[in-house]
Amino acid sequence: MNIALQNAEDLVTVSDTAPLLELAGLTKAFQSVVANRDVSLSIRPGEIHAVLGENGAGKSTLMKMIYGVLAPDAGEMRWNGAPVALTSPAQARKMGIGMVFQHFSLFESLTVAENIALTVPGRVPQLAQRIREIGARFSLPVNADALVHSLSVGERQRVEIIRCLLQEPRLIIMDEPTSVLPPSGIPALFDTIRELAAQGVAVLFISHKLEEIRSLCHSATVMRAGEVMARVDPRDTSASELAHLMIGREIPHPKRSAPKPGRDAVLELYGLSQPSDDPFGAGLHDLDLRIHPGEIVGIAGISGNGQKELAAILSGELVLDRRRRDQIRLSGQGCGDLDAKLRRSRGLAFVPEDRNGRGSVPEMSLADNALLTGHGQGMVRRGLIERSRVRAFAESCIRDMGVRCTGPDAEARSLSGGNLQKFIMGREIRLKPKVLVAAQPTWGVDVGAAALIRQQLIDLRDSGVGILVISEELEELFEVSDRMHVLFRGRLSPALDRSEATVSTIGDYMTGGFLPREVTNAGVPT
Repeated sequence: MNIALQNAEDLVTVSDTAPLLELAGLTKAFQSVVANRDVSLSIRPGEIHAVLGENGAGKSTLMKMIYGVLAPDAGEMRWNGAPVALTSPAQARKMGIGMVFQHFSLFESLTVAENIALTVPGRVPQLAQRIREIGARFSLPVNADALVHSLSVGERQRVEIIRCLLQEPRLIIMDEPTSVLPPSGIPALFDTIRELAAQGVAVLFISHKLEEIRSLCHSATVMRAGEVMARVDPRDTSASELAHLMIGREIPHPKRSAPKPGRDAVLELYGLSQPSDDPFGAGLHDLDLRIHPGEIVGIAGISGNGQKELAAILSGELVLDRRRRDQIRLSGQGCGDLDAKLRRSRGLAFVPEDRNGRGSVPEMSLADNALLTGHGQGMVRRGLIERSRVRAFAESCIRDMGVRCTGPDAEARSLSGGNLQKFIMGREIRLKPKVLVAAQPTWGVDVGAAALIRQQLIDLRDSGVGILVISEELEELFEVSDRMHVLFRGRLSPALDRSEATVSTIGDYMTGGFLPREVTNAGVPT
C-alpha cells in the first residue's frame, strides 16, 4: 500500500490500489418505497470516502446493507474482490467493518463499559481504562461507569465512536460523527481519521457539513432519491456545487430582519438551581434568563454541561416543588410546579433533542404522533377524536416541512432521522405557542432542511413568539439568535448580542472563560 501525506494541507493521496469494498447495483425497497436503486460504489484501503445527500436520499439504508443490518434485494457486494452476503452486524465486524450509527444501538440500563463489552473482547474494568484512553486521545470524553440512560445525545454518540474504534476495523462507517463535538474537538477527530487512513483503514464518512467533507475526504458519492447522482473529488468541488448536486437547487439562506422584542418577558428563570438526578449529570446553578416575545435566544455549549437538565426543567419533565414555582415563569405567572401538560396549556411548545422516544413514539403513525401534543387544536371534541382534523394537521406538517414519507399513516420509525425531525418541528410550530423551546433543532438534518427549519424559527419569532434554541451548532446559533448565552458546567454566561458575539468569544465561554478561575478548575458540579 502506497499512501503519501501532502505537507501543507495534510491530505492523504490514495494510490491506485485494489478496492477493499465494492458495491455493484445494490437495490433495496420497502413495500412501494425504493430506498436504493442500482447503487454502485467502491472504496480503497486508506481512502476517506464521503456519501452525501439530503434526508431520505437512501444513505442510511445503504450503510445498513454494508453493515449487515439489511439484505439487498438485488446487486452484489464484494470484499477484497470476493462476493460476500452479510447476514448480521456480527459477521460484518468479524470481517473488519465497524459502524457508528446516527441512531444509537446502546442498552440504556447498562454502563458505557458494559455496553462496549458486548461487542469488544475484554473484562469491563480493563475496557473502562481503554475507553478513557481512547476518549482522551480523540477528544471524546465520556464516563465509562455512567449508565447510558443518563447520558445526553451527544455523549451517547461519543460512546458509539469509541466502541467502533476499539474494534480496530479495516473499514469504518461514520454517520454524522462531528454533530456532537464542539468546534475545538473536530480537528482532533479529523487528525485521528487521517491517521487511521494513513495506516490503511478505509473510512465511509456521512456528513451534512459540506466544508467538513471538502477538508477531509478524498472522494464523494452524491445521492438523491436513492440513486447515485455523481462521483466527485470534494477537494475540487465547491460547497455550493455539492449542495446543488444533493438537492437539485441552490440552498436558500435564512432571511431575517432586526428583532422587535416585546417589553414583558414570556419565559423567565430566577436564580434557578437544581442538582442533577443523575450522579454523572451536571446540576444547574443560579440561572437567570429572560426571553421576550419576538426574539430568539440561543444557548451554546459542549454536550454534557447541563443542556439535558435545562431542557427537562423548562419542558416540565422535571417539576419543582410549590415553594419554588416562581423560579420559572410563563407570561409572568409561576409555573415551576406545573407538569408538561399544564405548561403546554399555557402556551409552551417543546422540541426535545431525542426525537425517538421523547419527540415521538416510533411505533405510532405520524397522525397519532401529531395528536399527542396537538389535541388542543380542535382534534378532540366532547372527548372524541376528530380523525379528519388529526389527518389534516399531520398532512399540513408533512407538506409545509417537505417531509418525505408515505403519508400521515406512516409510522414515525419508518422515517429517516432528518425527516422525523422536520415533522416534529412542524408539529410544534403549528401549535401556535407563546414560547418555543427547541433542543438541537437541526441535529442530523441536511443543509436544505436545516435552512428550512431555521427560516421557520425566524418567521415564528417575527410572529411574536419567544424562542429558546439549545444547540451545539454554532453556525446555527449565529444564523438564528438575537442574543446568545453559553452553558458551562451548569452555569450560564452573560448574554451576548448577536452583533458582539464571535466564534472566539463563544469558544472561550464554552471552556468557562466567563467564570472565576477557581470555579473553572473545579470538578463538574452535581
